[in-house]
Amino acid sequence: MRLRPDRNGTIITWNDDKGYGFIATGDDEPDVFVHIRAFRDRRIRPEQGMPVTYRLSRDDQGRPRAAEAQLAIESADPPRRRAKTAVPVIVAWMFLVFVGLLVLTNQLPQLVLWVYLLASLATFVAYAFDKSAARSGRWRTKENTLHLMALIGGWPGAVIAQEKLRHKTRKQSFRIVFGLTVLLNGALLVGAMMAWSRL
Repeated sequence: MRLRPDRNGTIITWNDDKGYGFIATGDDEPDVFVHIRAFRDRRIRPEQGMPVTYRLSRDDQGRPRAAEAQLAIESADPPRRRAKTAVPVIVAWMFLVFVGLLVLTNQLPQLVLWVYLLASLATFVAYAFDKSAARSGRWRTKENTLHLMALIGGWPGAVIAQEKLRHKTRKQSFRIVFGLTVLLNGALLVGAMMAWSRL
């Protein structure tokens, strides 16, 4: 049921992992629930504070729900795809080669290289599934899970996925935590080298 043909509002809360949030209209009306599936164009992920246009409908219990939603920036200025850069991908591959050289020179056990390779592969697949879920409005992979996979050695795969799949590149808070996991993983690698040298 449509109550008005077109409405404007602002996204006041957005849970990107679960794919839903609420829109404030600025009127003396309740906030409007909006699901990711209500958006026509999902190339740009909704974020708190973004202006949005939508059609107002009701769910089965009569509560307000947004339909045919569109971020205002989509209609004003079509999104420009950020130019892909090969630098992060090259760095990720060079790191894996570096770990391989440490193994060949007996500065690290072979197991460490396998951990990095398998964790990177698993992390890349996890990013791919999360990207697919984001587009279709299905249940998302928790960010903490992606960070944990990066921490245990999957960060090269995460870097490759971020650049190749264009996923998890815009959310600043995610990028900061991801950077910290990379640094912590590097510290763990140095610790492993020191422990191996004592054997």
